[in-house]
Amino acid sequence: MLELPVTSVTAAIAAIMLVILGMLAGMRRTHSKILLGTGDDDVLLRRVRAHGNFTEYVPTALILLALTEAMGAGTGLLWTMAGLLIFGRALHIIGVLGTVLPARAIGMLMTLASILLGAGTLLNAYL
Repeated sequence: MLELPVTSVTAAIAAIMLVILGMLAGMRRTHSKILLGTGDDDVLLRRVRAHGNFTEYVPTALILLALTEAMGAGTGLLWTMAGLLIFGRALHIIGVLGTVLPARAIGMLMTLASILLGAGTLLNAYL
């Protein structure tokens, strides 16, 4: 059986982060009584976008991480990709929810770096 320990740990951490983001958005919906959309609630908008942005980028990054790990890449590369993703997402969340623009931008760059590192590694190996 193929084991992917780096991907597994990273996916588990990402799953916990996703649940927390979903709960934050849901609690704000309950508080503001806005069941659909975000109305004029800026806090809800930020929570919904933090959750949405997470779901837009993390699946691709995890797929690339798993494929890179399955091809036998070194653990240094794998943990670099995983770290960029998790810490990048954490910074992005802090930036979006707390309006700390440098954290948001750095977090996004780290996330994109993780994706590009995986894509580049796979293309380099198979082209």
